[in-house]
Amino acid sequence: MFDVRQSPRVRTESRLAWRLLAPALAVILLVTLFPLAWTAWESLHVHDLRMPWRGRPFVGLANYAELLGEVRLWAALGHTTAFTAISVSLEITFGLILALILDRVARARALVRTVVLIPWALPTVVSALLWRFMFEDRIGVVNAVLAALHLPGSATVWLADPIAAWVPIIGADVWKTTPFVALVLLAGLQTIDDAIYEAARVDGATGWERFRYLTLPLLKPVILVALIFRTLDAFRIFDLVYALTGGGPGTATEPVVLYTFDALFQHLRFGYGAASAVLVFGLTLGLAWIYIRMLGIRHRDAAE
Repeated sequence: MFDVRQSPRVRTESRLAWRLLAPALAVILLVTLFPLAWTAWESLHVHDLRMPWRGRPFVGLANYAELLGEVRLWAALGHTTAFTAISVSLEITFGLILALILDRVARARALVRTVVLIPWALPTVVSALLWRFMFEDRIGVVNAVLAALHLPGSATVWLADPIAAWVPIIGADVWKTTPFVALVLLAGLQTIDDAIYEAARVDGATGWERFRYLTLPLLKPVILVALIFRTLDAFRIFDLVYALTGGGPGTATEPVVLYTFDALFQHLRFGYGAASAVLVFGLTLGLAWIYIRMLGIRHRDAAE
């Protein structure tokens, strides 16, 4: 039997494709693999700009051993994990509700979707400063509203409290990124055939039953995709916290990426900071692998 893959035309086109892709692949290797390899190599050395006369002695895994024994790192990882779990859960929930609403909008659909996307379009620093202004203890809108409604909490110094400071951080992140999740889920909703819902109506299914037994199962792969994007992004949170609280009060709201930034650019410990960066990369890669495996399993179960 003639194998099309071995035909001269196919081989010629394959070589042409690789030649056309070679420049793009070279750029990708240059801007991704080289910095990653350099960071990993840097993490095996002591490189302290405060003491340049020490040079860069090779210390192997000593930076990693010091890193894993640092209580502040584990606290930062705990902050990052809690922030990721809470914010992503809220974003998926509110994003699904918003997507269902947008899917039913009939009039001025384009305008409504554009307005909804405004928070996502704003730069993160602008969003952070906006929420910081809202939660200022003396001139903030939040305390003024609570006082006007005679609700508790009107005297809370939000940004100076180790627990309360997380409210504006999580609120800002949910406000900014929920439209992105809604957009992804809306795309998934529009791929569901209306005939399925019509058949369920004919069979007497209620709105809740259609949502529970049709919409959610059919939307699960799309929800998982949104979950992947948001979890990986939330785990690497930096700019929002840096602009809103700076990791304070103290280190109460410090995520692991801000801890890495502090080691690199505040204490100028490039070897130690590189080890922390490699750790963040490894954790993020592990999360991505777990989610991709879950997505693959779901697709395989659906195919069966």
